[in-house]
Amino acid sequence: MSLTQRCTKKLFQLGLMSVLLLAAASGLAQTAPTNSPPADRPEDPSVKFDLEETVVTAVLREDHGDLQSVTLFSTEAILSRGAQHLEDLLSAAPNVTTNSGASRNRFVQIRGIGERSQFVEPINPSIAMLVDGIDLTGQGAAATLWDINQVEILRGPQGTLMGANALAGLINLRTTAADEKPGIVLSAGVENYGGRHFALAAGKRLSDEIALRFSVNQYNNDGYNNNTWLGREDTNARDELSSRLAGSWQRGQHRVEATYYYIDVDNGYDGFSLDNTRDTLSDEPGKDTLKTNAGRLYWQREAEITFTAQLSQANTKTLYSYDEDWAFVGIAPGWEYSSFDQYEREKQMRSVEARLNGESIAGLWVAGLYWRQEEESFERVYTYLDNPFNSRLDIDTAAIFGQLDVPIGDHVMAYVGGRYEQRSSAYSDSALVNDDFDEHLWSGRGGVEWRMTPQHRFNLGFSRGVRGGGVNASLLASVELNETPDVGAWNAFYRFEAEALNSVELGWRWQTPDDTFTSQLTLFAMERSDQQVKQSLTLPRADGSTAFIEYNDNAASGENNGFEWQARWLPMPVLQVQAAVGYLNADYKRYVTATGEDLSGRAQPQAPDFMGSVKVEWQPLPWLNTTLELTHMDNFYFSDRHDTESASRQLLNGSIEWRKDQWRVSLWGRNLLDEQYTVRGFGSFGNDPRKEYALEPYYQFGEPRVFGLSLRYESR
Repeated sequence: MSLTQRCTKKLFQLGLMSVLLLAAASGLAQTAPTNSPPADRPEDPSVKFDLEETVVTAVLREDHGDLQSVTLFSTEAILSRGAQHLEDLLSAAPNVTTNSGASRNRFVQIRGIGERSQFVEPINPSIAMLVDGIDLTGQGAAATLWDINQVEILRGPQGTLMGANALAGLINLRTTAADEKPGIVLSAGVENYGGRHFALAAGKRLSDEIALRFSVNQYNNDGYNNNTWLGREDTNARDELSSRLAGSWQRGQHRVEATYYYIDVDNGYDGFSLDNTRDTLSDEPGKDTLKTNAGRLYWQREAEITFTAQLSQANTKTLYSYDEDWAFVGIAPGWEYSSFDQYEREKQMRSVEARLNGESIAGLWVAGLYWRQEEESFERVYTYLDNPFNSRLDIDTAAIFGQLDVPIGDHVMAYVGGRYEQRSSAYSDSALVNDDFDEHLWSGRGGVEWRMTPQHRFNLGFSRGVRGGGVNASLLASVELNETPDVGAWNAFYRFEAEALNSVELGWRWQTPDDTFTSQLTLFAMERSDQQVKQSLTLPRADGSTAFIEYNDNAASGENNGFEWQARWLPMPVLQVQAAVGYLNADYKRYVTATGEDLSGRAQPQAPDFMGSVKVEWQPLPWLNTTLELTHMDNFYFSDRHDTESASRQLLNGSIEWRKDQWRVSLWGRNLLDEQYTVRGFGSFGNDPRKEYALEPYYQFGEPRVFGLSLRYESR
């Protein structure tokens, strides 16, 4: 670690400790007796900041948001970072990490759990991603942020809400409703590395009952790498278009919303260099594209028993390709190879969800039915395949779910909820592998919430999450194609079973009577059973050679324990301080690899011990606003199959904003200290023919110093 990095880390730790001590002292000094009314805030025209209550929407009922460990990002947070994609925000969320290996960090991990890549095999996601309730899980490139009203990161199992797709958590992007913000928003901006964007959002009420909204955003930049062999600076470029058309109708007890979404991502992918620099040598740069057409129809009838229903559909096509040798022909004659790999997927999803929400003698209740149909077709075109490899996976899911909240006296509420789902899967591919199987999965939650005073709320909760099983397609195909004599010996590995996660959380939410300080602390302990991990083995062929095959197996169990703390503090009307801390101890409780290596007790990948952020926002004048934010993340392993690690990182972000009537001009920057950090790493192979393929680590780097100037107009 360099001197600059050590100094920055020490400043971060000292700054965070100062914030904690000052906030605690200020909050405790202002704590009033239970029966004291909230103090009135002074009237000051320069006051911008307000700790008004926010509502979590990705729950069965709005007040269930208090039972979650959750991070919320508002429109203001998105603007202060100049964020175009979800990856630009997540470093401020405790115990949330991302992984790349693509043009965007589109794989997310929560509390050390989550996928890190996808190639041939279909994956069973650990983290669900919703856009207005539409399930876009696994389509991380679609998480663009224009006209997003709120981003919600829910940590811990969300099985009662989403079933097998939400083993470790859920991410919900809520767009601006058609009747929420009438008027026009225009935004344009430029940034270094050839970045530019132009965006429009327009909402209008056609009558007291009907409203429409349209939004569109086009973002481009040239990427942060230089291809020195081709003499190009745009082989890792980003070209991202997102648009939406929404309408709402409300009359009396009835509300109907209809929305259409179109997202077109046409990014390049040239992320790795044999020299571990930003100068690449590829002669066949790849692509990382996504095209999504999605729609939703939502209906709500408010009455003594409220009824809601949503019908949604999404069709997504992705193409992911790369130059496998990361080099050009002629770099090392006699040693080199040349190979190109391409993965193309098309996924169709249709779902229907209906809920009833009411009150009975027993308490408040929610009950619902859910159905989802998924069809995924896949094609791989690879230099070393004589013909393209094709596969198809169909999954039908039917579920019933519910939750009951039972008041116990005036200050205590007990709750219990659950979800039972049946998944029917059918897999087939061009290697003549066919397999159909059914799974019956259950998840649930229960606990007690104690509202001790209006300022103090405690929650003790238990939850269970699940992740579905699947077929080891690569293993099946290899065994059958190579005509291994003892095919029956591999039957036990053909399929891997569902994984379960049991979690207990203790939460404390606290705010001062005058709302100038809020705090959210969550302690958690999670245990993973039948943990799904990547294994590898060698299969003998009839000619005496062997094949190296990867597969999934339920070979491990793990423990993920820690805490998350988030706070917002207004020490004065023109100053706001936000802080977040995440601590995670995530180890394999038991894990012996297929090669016999015992990794029991080793840290799980993508699980840094400590994460934290401090953000100071200051408005010295009514027309001037400034922010400065420092984030920290400890080092962590990239994989459980090698010892390559990501170094710890400290990133400094900031913005200065001028306001005049309906106009905003923002100068913003991310990674202002230009720290070089990594977002993907390999350490189990050599790929440099100049070194005769000696084993060494390879890294993909995160964004360097990025800064830009944005102009925004909002009519009122």
